[in-house]
Amino acid sequence: MTDISDQELIDTSQKEGVTFLRDPYLEWANAQGIPVVEDFGVDLLALDLKPWDRIGGDAAFVNLKGRGDFIGVTVVELAPGQSSEPQRHLFEEVVYVLSGHGTTTIESPDRTRRHSFEWGPKSMFALPLNVRYRHFNVDGTKPARVATTTNLPMMMKTFRDERFLFDNDADFGARMGDGRHFGGEGDFVPVRPGRHMWVTNFVPDLAGFELQRWKARGAGGSNMMFVLADGTMHAHISEMPVGTYKKAHRHGADFHIFAVTGEGYSLLWYEGDEDFQRVDWQHGVLYAPPDGMYHQHFNVSREPARYLAVAFGGLRYPFTEDKVRTFMGMDVSVRDGGRQIEYEDQDPRVHRLYVEELAKRGLTPAMGVPVPR
Repeated sequence: MTDISDQELIDTSQKEGVTFLRDPYLEWANAQGIPVVEDFGVDLLALDLKPWDRIGGDAAFVNLKGRGDFIGVTVVELAPGQSSEPQRHLFEEVVYVLSGHGTTTIESPDRTRRHSFEWGPKSMFALPLNVRYRHFNVDGTKPARVATTTNLPMMMKTFRDERFLFDNDADFGARMGDGRHFGGEGDFVPVRPGRHMWVTNFVPDLAGFELQRWKARGAGGSNMMFVLADGTMHAHISEMPVGTYKKAHRHGADFHIFAVTGEGYSLLWYEGDEDFQRVDWQHGVLYAPPDGMYHQHFNVSREPARYLAVAFGGLRYPFTEDKVRTFMGMDVSVRDGGRQIEYEDQDPRVHRLYVEELAKRGLTPAMGVPVPR
């Protein structure tokens, strides 16, 4: 028997009506009648949306190049005064508010527990698994737009059954958690710098949330990890002071990075690349570093810059061995077996470019940002 190439196998299968290498999630998404956007990075505030009957608003799917195997993003916009259709589903969901003001009401599958909370720009919240919920745009003049990061791709590829995921009575009551967590309160779990956790379901304003210093990631930065709705979805927020940038590091795919405050850019490259790939960002921009791609974040604004990262598998529930290695090695030098490049080991072009970018804006690097040798 003669071996044939992968492309010949695909061509032959299409001719004969035999299918393989299928992606049930993409098949489902493409059948929904809304845009399916694939790119390296996307400005979610500029994204064109179309009506989606299931949600009762306009929407689009965003599948980034670095999304990995488990998660994807859906952008939803509600018109002034509009509410979404009632929903429930067997996948986890973290919501980041891009614009507008609204409320969300959730209730347990048995309808015995109910919570409502108000959100606005730069709010973040998680929907406990399989709760009934509905979003309301409370502004009568402006739309409200949110980005939801979910593990729907993983679940659809696993079960391949829309009714099982969207019309299931399974009750995960423990995921509802403490009622205080829907009012913006939470519980601080001290671990160590870079791994401190805030347990909650709702953060009213990521721009003003108190963070903890994380010296090892460079130049006076700070962060906080979140445990949301006792789920497997991970989220953390990091801040860079004015005139600073983070050390480069790398990890597995699926960390979706939302710019929250300030403006800046990120450089991305694979080990051995001659040139960098660049993403410029401000609030509304989303991108995801692909698997094993080094990336480094730079603040070029006159205010501290914050970004939110959402992934599948967190410090409490890592899900994969790669996530364990990521959380243990994300601020450890590659020289010591970790995943971070120290300032003194970085490509000299990185710092020169940053100085040039700051100079264009009348800024200079802050004290504490070392000049590489």
